[in-house]
Amino acid sequence: MKTKKKTPLRIIGRILLVILAILAVFLIIMTVYDKIMLKKNKDLYETPLGELVEVDGRSMSVYTEGEGDHTLVFLSGWGTPSPILDFKALYSRLSGENRIAVVEKFGYGFSDEIDDDRSMDTILRQDREALVKAGVEGPYILCPHSFSGYEAALWAQKYPDEVEAIVGLDCCTPNCESEDALRKNDKIMGFAKYANRALSYTGLLRLANLDQSGTLTDEEKKIFTEIACHTAANDTIMREGSLDNELAVIGELNSSPLPTVPMIMYASADHSGEELWVGGMQAMVDASENGELIKLDCGHYVHDFEYERISEDIKALITELDK
Repeated sequence: MKTKKKTPLRIIGRILLVILAILAVFLIIMTVYDKIMLKKNKDLYETPLGELVEVDGRSMSVYTEGEGDHTLVFLSGWGTPSPILDFKALYSRLSGENRIAVVEKFGYGFSDEIDDDRSMDTILRQDREALVKAGVEGPYILCPHSFSGYEAALWAQKYPDEVEAIVGLDCCTPNCESEDALRKNDKIMGFAKYANRALSYTGLLRLANLDQSGTLTDEEKKIFTEIACHTAANDTIMREGSLDNELAVIGELNSSPLPTVPMIMYASADHSGEELWVGGMQAMVDASENGELIKLDCGHYVHDFEYERISEDIKALITELDK
């Protein structure tokens, strides 16, 4: 009786089946583990690190720290799960002599998810109201990261008396990308939405290192992870970053002159080769009465990598403001 020879293809097929079976079991285990941890650590993502204030009938999270003559307001980039913890490496080096505030927009951190309008005008109105209700009065030094650069520029255009200066942390500017690039990004965002939700649903997001600065305590890392697993790519965040919203705010910003307040613009190595991205920051600096563009050799979350350098630059900026 002849025995069947195991061909290379058959061997490879069996190996692949074994690998797929192992991956399936691993994903099932991680999914169950995630559900257990979300229930076990519920208090970690439901107990605010700051204060909850009511805006439009829902709860918004505002964190404050320190006292001083100047108030720095930190505005997170699109999709950052926990702005309060993400900015900590930077603001903790500034709160000794200044008042700092971190506004967590709806959908982020400890703030509620909502079904309402997420246009930049609405976001700006809500953030201003949240700060006032938290007892944080202007004028402010706005410190926007990424997508929030649009909000900071709009803020300075519409309410110049409220903005003392802008510190752009690799942030968006009115003409930082072409419309074709924005439309391509919108398609990528659609994929990112489901990818992030898959990572969250299966618990794989728990394997990510969310503390890019390497400065958080073990307890803060746990809180960061639980918030990320709870809020990843929720509908509130996704609507905020929609193509229609971005095109609308760009059009509004371009209908008025750029802000003239003092500013520092930081460009990361991730975008240093993009002419429009860096050019948009340069245009902001050129319009400023006292502006500077600084290129950093680090990733997009510049405040997590160059917090020492940036904090010293901000202190120098404040010294200039006091003259």
